[in-house]
Amino acid sequence: MTQTTTQDVMCPLWRRLFALLYDLVAVIAIVMVVGMICQLATHGNLITTGANVHIAWWYQPLQALMVAAYFLVSWLRGGQTLGMRPWRIRVTSNGGARLAPKQALLRLIVAALPLSLLALAPYSGPRTALWAVAIGWCVWFAVALVDRHRRTLHDIVAGSEVRRIG
Repeated sequence: MTQTTTQDVMCPLWRRLFALLYDLVAVIAIVMVVGMICQLATHGNLITTGANVHIAWWYQPLQALMVAAYFLVSWLRGGQTLGMRPWRIRVTSNGGARLAPKQALLRLIVAALPLSLLALAPYSGPRTALWAVAIGWCVWFAVALVDRHRRTLHDIVAGSEVRRIG
């Protein structure tokens, strides 16, 4: 009989990052489809140009809501996003049970917090703001390199973990 250890079931960071790259493709597709539907619904007036570019006030929150829904629904309906499936990993609560809706929402909010650094763009420029977001996410994920359960910051806060399956 073999004994399962934490090292056997917890997902290594590299596997999570590759799954995240796969999810990036899904997110881009979601953003494109929502954008196309919004352009059709507004008869091409979603984004207007002139002296200044103007984007409808509701468009970016709608995009964020749709991307958030993708992650929440995926985590709550089986614990896997499209990117997690080929890498055979699943997000669970600590101990292996399914995520509770409150945990999933908290995980999503904490994981998305570095995006708030985009608010720096008017003051520091878009390039600096994007670098700040990237550095923020690097810090969030780097926590998994020192945590004995390989949890990222958003996993620790939400009481979740990512496990290898199969």
